[in-house]
Amino acid sequence: MKNADQGQAGPLDGEGLSIGIVRARFNDAITQALAQACLAELAALGVRDSDIRQVHVPGALEVPVALKVMADSGDYDALVALGCVIRGETYHFELVANESGAGVTRVALDHIIPIANAILTVENEAQARARAIDKGRDAARVAVEMALLMEELA
Repeated sequence: MKNADQGQAGPLDGEGLSIGIVRARFNDAITQALAQACLAELAALGVRDSDIRQVHVPGALEVPVALKVMADSGDYDALVALGCVIRGETYHFELVANESGAGVTRVALDHIIPIANAILTVENEAQARARAIDKGRDAARVAVEMALLMEELA
């Protein structure tokens, strides 16, 4: 066990962890910013580039399918979902936001694998830009913390 003490929000050691990232290309500038922040934080936490696999899918609704295949492989200690859904004038926003979130949760529970859900659901592009860096960093920290907790609980 490394340092996943109860309630720990301090230093995390991601050395030796294998992390999978699924990034939606829709709203590409935002999801690239999410990914860059996530990757930088994973590196700061000690996760080696060679222990990270990043794949891309068209949009947020496709993220859970790729997560499921990665979870099925058994090759990852934690996964990260990156995407951005911006409210429009139709019900489509609610559909995509709700179904992508439910799909991510289902994969996590069905496979007992931590998934940091950083699929932004925002009102406009300005909100997305304002949240992308922090949410990308947070996703990396959640993935590492939860992977360490799963090791401890096993």
